[in-house]
Amino acid sequence: MTKLSVNINKIATLRNARGGNVPDLLKVAGDIQNFGAEGITIHPRPDERHIRYQDALDLKSVVTTEFNIEGNPIPEFVDLVLKIKPEQVTLVPDAVDAITSNAGWNTAEHGTFLKEVVDEFKRNNIRTSIFLDPIVSMLESAAATGTDRIELYTESYASEFEKGNKAGVEAYVETAKKAGEIGLGINAGHDLSLHNVHYFVQKVPGVLEVSIGHALITEALYFGLQNVVGMYLQKLT
Repeated sequence: MTKLSVNINKIATLRNARGGNVPDLLKVAGDIQNFGAEGITIHPRPDERHIRYQDALDLKSVVTTEFNIEGNPIPEFVDLVLKIKPEQVTLVPDAVDAITSNAGWNTAEHGTFLKEVVDEFKRNNIRTSIFLDPIVSMLESAAATGTDRIELYTESYASEFEKGNKAGVEAYVETAKKAGEIGLGINAGHDLSLHNVHYFVQKVPGVLEVSIGHALITEALYFGLQNVVGMYLQKLT
């Protein structure tokens, strides 16, 4: 079974829209875990427009499953992760002003930098994952960084699936097979939803974990948060 990690950035966005503490991010994180999710993901950005750095620190005592912190490894982010020591850190090359993540790493170009970052996190017993497009040629240089896993950026799959083109999964299948052969664990995330996640995990071998936020929170507006978590768990079985 592929594990479900719920990204709670959108809960923080809703809270920040009015100020105060409604909805209570920490309570929602606890509830999501009680509903059966196997992890909580956050992606703090420098402008703190959704998850704040203090949220990340406060969540440390609340997340009892797997805590996954995503972000671009600028010095402030690295320091934050080293303070918290989550179970997993996912390195994402998003620009400071990016609305959302929109590309994986070029590990051939940035391999030396990534290796330094990965080494630092692994010295602190933090599992590392590198956000990657489904490009087989990037896998060897990704593995050379020493990373434990890659997270496949699934926006192109979701876009093609929405058009009825299920062949959009083929690049992910090929990349996942090669990743498994060279010892890289596989995570996946971005635009996965109740509509497309089952097909993805059935076709792509070895997916250990999916991180889902925007779609899940949107679907919860219709079905309720507890119901939606349960529905994802069924899709991932």
